[in-house]
Amino acid sequence: MLYEAVDDFRDKAMANFDEHRAWFMTFAERGELLMIGPMMDGSGDAMGVFTTKEAAEAFVAGDPFVREGIVRTHTIREWNEALVPEDSA
Repeated sequence: MLYEAVDDFRDKAMANFDEHRAWFMTFAERGELLMIGPMMDGSGDAMGVFTTKEAAEAFVAGDPFVREGIVRTHTIREWNEALVPEDSA
C-alpha cells in the first residue's frame, strides 16, 4: 500500500498520529501488517506491506489518516515476495 500525503500534512498527521498508530498496531498484532512507515524524503508519503490485498483494503478503509484528509491518494498493489525460503515453496 502506498500513500501520497497532502502538502500540509504535518500538523494534521501529528494531531491524528495516536489514533493512526493504534489502527496500524491492530493489523500488526493480528499478523496482517509486516511493515509500515513514511518515506525519508520529508514528503509525508508512506508505505505499508500487508499479508493480503484484503488486509490492505481494510486498513485504508478505516485509517484515520485517510478519514482526516492527510492522505491525498492511495494505491494498493499486489506483489510476489522473491526472498521466500525454498522449503516453504
